[in-house]
Amino acid sequence: MKYYPLNLGVLTKATFRDRPNRFLIRCNTEKGQIEAHLPNPGRLWELLLPGATLYLSSNKALDSRQKIERKTGYTAVAVERKGSPIFLHTHLTNQVARYLIEARLIPCLEQAKIVREEVPYGRSRFDFLLNDNGEDLYLEVKSCTLFGNGVAMFPDAVTERGRKHVHELSEMASTGVKAMILFIVHYPHVTWFMPDFHTDYAFSSALLEARHEARVMPVAIEWKPDLSISEEVKILEVPWGYLEGEVADRGSYLLLLGFDRDRLVRAGRLGTMLFQKGYYIYVGSAMHNLTARIERHKRMRKKEHWHIDYLSQAADSILALPIRSSWREECSIAESFSSILAQGPAGFGSSDCGCKTHLFRSKENPLHVEAFHDMLQGYRMRHP
Repeated sequence: MKYYPLNLGVLTKATFRDRPNRFLIRCNTEKGQIEAHLPNPGRLWELLLPGATLYLSSNKALDSRQKIERKTGYTAVAVERKGSPIFLHTHLTNQVARYLIEARLIPCLEQAKIVREEVPYGRSRFDFLLNDNGEDLYLEVKSCTLFGNGVAMFPDAVTERGRKHVHELSEMASTGVKAMILFIVHYPHVTWFMPDFHTDYAFSSALLEARHEARVMPVAIEWKPDLSISEEVKILEVPWGYLEGEVADRGSYLLLLGFDRDRLVRAGRLGTMLFQKGYYIYVGSAMHNLTARIERHKRMRKKEHWHIDYLSQAADSILALPIRSSWREECSIAESFSSILAQGPAGFGSSDCGCKTHLFRSKENPLHVEAFHDMLQGYRMRHP
């Protein structure tokens, strides 16, 4: 049986082109290139790849009751990944949650009834107040679109607001108030859920601590091509024991360095060499104080110690991608990425190991390449 939790009107399919800012995308339709509102502040790197299929809804259908005026005529509500629609509209996730609760599709909330939405408590406002078997239950809902290798993770970008909610729900629960965090994963083919401790270490640490007080409930749902959802709602397993050993400030990292033009750069004892316009990916590790190591790399002024110090100061942009782990995997990661990226200068960053290099080059932004994300998720999205 299909369930239609939202009235999205007639859907238009489009092909993703680019994202000028967090809330605007450009795409191609049968009628030509258009701009659409993107109601999702997440990074969405592995979803919004060039050529990805988008589902657009007319703003007249979405905003008729809210009387919101948009500069664009459409809103992106979903995107296809691996053949399945992934729901993007974070502002409508609460409507999805309401539907699931009222239809009694969430296994742990079959007896719950919604009392109010947007409920203030203490210093925050939470999504729902439920009556669950005669008791008040405060519920916060989070939308999860990051997944791979059978694992869903949240968040895909740093969320201070999310960390605050987790902390306050934990405080409430410690005083006897029932509290729950509901993560709605918009993809059915996952078994595990974990906080994304690679991306947001503070949020993940807070959730790991809060689980002793507030209930953490991740569920996976399946969206059909007509943006109905199937009847099955699956509770996902959280490997708390595994996370206790892995949520730590250590591991490996990738530095993505962007060069807007060709540059001659002196790289220590390797001498002066030409670095062509494009992107360079450096693989490093720090088994203690990983955050501090990454912050050092991002500083423009520093004493040159490693080969990467010279290159990072010459780059036009720097983006760090941590891969937190209790294992030292720098060389394994470098070997893996050598299969999809061109190798950089021999000996770069690898003078203390047997690797040919720890620097790789890509003409295009690797964040726009599906194979890059698949490789990255292979190291980030593990489970026991």
